[in-house]
Amino acid sequence: MSSQQSGEGEIRKRMIEEDVVDCMVALPGQLFFSTQIPACLWILARNKSANGHRDRRGEILFIDARQLGHMIDRVRRELSAEDIAKIANAYHRWRDKPETLKKKGLEPYADEAGFCKAVKIDVVREHDYILAPGRYVGVVPEEDGSEPFNERFEKLHRTLLGHFADGAKLEKRIRAALAGISKND
Repeated sequence: MSSQQSGEGEIRKRMIEEDVVDCMVALPGQLFFSTQIPACLWILARNKSANGHRDRRGEILFIDARQLGHMIDRVRRELSAEDIAKIANAYHRWRDKPETLKKKGLEPYADEAGFCKAVKIDVVREHDYILAPGRYVGVVPEEDGSEPFNERFEKLHRTLLGHFADGAKLEKRIRAALAGISKND
């Protein structure tokens, strides 16, 4: 999605300039047995202006689904039916005409910070044709009323110092217990 090795950057550039990249979906890591690295779905369309959908020429939808799914064991993640529906619905809401959305009972598409964003090809050009969804979707905004960073940092720092003190007390108790065991031998 961002590599420049072996001509990958030029291939990506040509695909973008020919307007065949419809959507990029970044998936979480650990979905597959053979690798733990994240995968990315490339949804391609030869003709973004027809096929019963709205005209999407000059646009790419980016979906960052790396935070979705749940661990089913210590090395494997699985997407739930709800996760899959969230991804599919974002794509369909972006791609479909308003009358089709109405028939399907879907809300019109809207960018969702941290999850999905429709981007014009000019913006992708400005980013050197990199197709990593995380670059475009942004981050989830903090909730209103959240405490400022300095206050949050101070709280965390005090908590950490308390853990260090507890750890020191436990270490003394363990050393005393071990000393008692070796004296009894």
